[in-house]
Amino acid sequence: MFNAQSRQAEKATTMLHQLVTFELFGEVFALPILDVREIIRLTAITPVPQAPSFVEGVINLRGQIIPIVDLRKRFGVDTQDATDETRIIVVELGNGMVIGLIVDAVREVERIPADSILPPPSLVAGSIGSEYIKGISNHEDKMIVHIDMRKVFNSTEMSALESAA
Repeated sequence: MFNAQSRQAEKATTMLHQLVTFELFGEVFALPILDVREIIRLTAITPVPQAPSFVEGVINLRGQIIPIVDLRKRFGVDTQDATDETRIIVVELGNGMVIGLIVDAVREVERIPADSILPPPSLVAGSIGSEYIKGISNHEDKMIVHIDMRKVFNSTEMSALESAA
């Protein structure tokens, strides 16, 4: 016999997260699909003087000026030349702030059970950049690092991004 508590527990174990997965320096990362506004091909980017080093510049996307961030630079990894698979993921950070993220390739939308997303291991949790990591999951034989975009930029960097736009 099921009661409300057991049905709620069953529902929690079957809850799925919809994520946009992308590649960056050979690894697979994920963002919640609700944070992603759209995915576009790499386009001409206008540099912005005195912007943070990880800001490539801005683009005009249907009348909206959007700062473009190279996630490789933001995460302190060597940059690489753009390929045919390089994309810009346009994300909303909240408070109306929209930015574009340059990634090596966009993979697909994944539906991952919530209970399969684990906290980062303690070695990762104490490392630089670990504050961006929401969790790690293993889905269909691939390790996926879940990113919290609201923690990727500190308040000073957010102000600089707003100024760039």
